[in-house]
Amino acid sequence: MAEARLKQHYQKSVIPALVKEFGYKNVMAVPKVQKISLNIGLGEATQNAKLMDGAVNELGQIAGQKPVVTKAKKSIAAFKLREGMSIGAMVTLRGDRMYEFLDRLMNVALPRVRDFRGVSSKSFDGRGNYTLGVRDQLIFPEIDYNKVEKVKGMNISITTSAKTDAEGLALLKHMGMPFRQ
Repeated sequence: MAEARLKQHYQKSVIPALVKEFGYKNVMAVPKVQKISLNIGLGEATQNAKLMDGAVNELGQIAGQKPVVTKAKKSIAAFKLREGMSIGAMVTLRGDRMYEFLDRLMNVALPRVRDFRGVSSKSFDGRGNYTLGVRDQLIFPEIDYNKVEKVKGMNISITTSAKTDAEGLALLKHMGMPFRQ
């Protein structure tokens, strides 16, 4: 498999730009994307177990690798939830798959969101990591619209090695994340 397009862009243009902007003495100090976690939480799966299969298949298509089914840690009577019930699916991407996914997210999926003006730059956690919520999975071209039973949202967490939010923001901006002005 050829090296991911975004990874080449990171090495050729992003690293020099960040070194210039923040004045790093060592190239290894330049922040990089470490992993991306995709998570679908399905509380409704307690009533309808078939929803879980659809979520797992769709997340697998989007990520290109098999997701892990997450189970409830505690029973909550008000939500008709018992310990051990399947309530979500998640997948963690690293390496080339991660760059491939990030490339597709920024250049294909996000521009397909209706009335898209850019993502918020306020979703950093204080340590340079970025989390983004997507309302429906249909923005990804891999998903076949006819096979979708229910529109499901997901959380996308991008974990970086940046120490501060400013460094994380600069890293993602240089990589092409469409932040709103």
